[in-house]
Amino acid sequence: MAAASAALLGAVYATANAASVQERATPQASQASAAATTAATTADSSVSDVVDAAEAFVDTLDSDQQSDVLLDFTEANATAWSNLPCGSTCRVGIELSTLSDTQLTAAKAVLKAAAGTTADTGYDQITQILAADDKLGETASGYGSGNYYLAFLGTPSTDGTWQLHFGGHHLAVNLTYKDGAVEGTTPFFVGVEPSSWTADDGTSYAPLDGMRDAMLAMVDSLSSDELAEAKLSESFSDVLLGPDDDGAFPTTKEGLSVGDLTDAQQQSVLDAIEPWVDVADDTTAASTLSTYKSELDETYISYSGTTALDTQGDYVRIDGPGVWIEFVCQDGVVYTSQIHYHSVYRDHNTDYGGEFSF
Repeated sequence: MAAASAALLGAVYATANAASVQERATPQASQASAAATTAATTADSSVSDVVDAAEAFVDTLDSDQQSDVLLDFTEANATAWSNLPCGSTCRVGIELSTLSDTQLTAAKAVLKAAAGTTADTGYDQITQILAADDKLGETASGYGSGNYYLAFLGTPSTDGTWQLHFGGHHLAVNLTYKDGAVEGTTPFFVGVEPSSWTADDGTSYAPLDGMRDAMLAMVDSLSSDELAEAKLSESFSDVLLGPDDDGAFPTTKEGLSVGDLTDAQQQSVLDAIEPWVDVADDTTAASTLSTYKSELDETYISYSGTTALDTQGDYVRIDGPGVWIEFVCQDGVVYTSQIHYHSVYRDHNTDYGGEFSF
């Protein structure tokens, strides 16, 4: 069954990729925050589509499988995610490798309905991360697209509170819904190893290059004096606010104030944020980005290591009243000749929909 699941994931990925491969050749790149990250204030078609897809997936499952998928929206369940290939020891939900082809197709339909549609972000990026894990599994045991888990915390509906909870190695998607609106789009963890590879058909993939390039453009827009102000004294080997670090935001913002930058530089910061907010559906992503734009004057950018983002410990951060994004470079673990990336996107106010206090 695991082999069938992996094969179908590859087929779904290839279909999703076909329409966007040319675009991918050049990767792109307070209460106010709480109100904005909950983009839609009424039940819209995008949320209804997610609920419809979720219900259709549940209908494909037997009663035992449904008990694995339909869980309570508790802090313990919501925070059960990791960037490690630790399977069910650190996650809740149903494992993709246990699903039939029909069930797996229905599960992927949920993710497609919930995530953004832009190339190299949203659903497209999710499928690439799964494909990267299959590639990694060709070299090392314990990896593969079947080793990912899907759960609904609370009952999917357009009038209740619930969360779409999905993840595995190098991926954690937590989309929280309330009264037919997206209440929170974070935490969102994404990483990749190998950072790039070429498929058997000759197509080259690099799932996080769009994020990396957007960060590069942001820091490249800074003058030498601005870079000096943005430089952090700390060193980072990984993200600061990864799994099990909920609510641990630094009490003081560090680095360079975006409010002191030119309009063009501020736009580069907004462009750097966009690939992360695109994890959610397009309507939610646009509204969330609009809120973060309104908060740029109170947002700070910083870095550690070098600004080339090609060496162990190279690190960039965006920290606003709402938005928190980290991107860090690490030496490859399996593909030792490559750098691999870790990144986390959080919101100071609406992680897990703001349902818990940390």
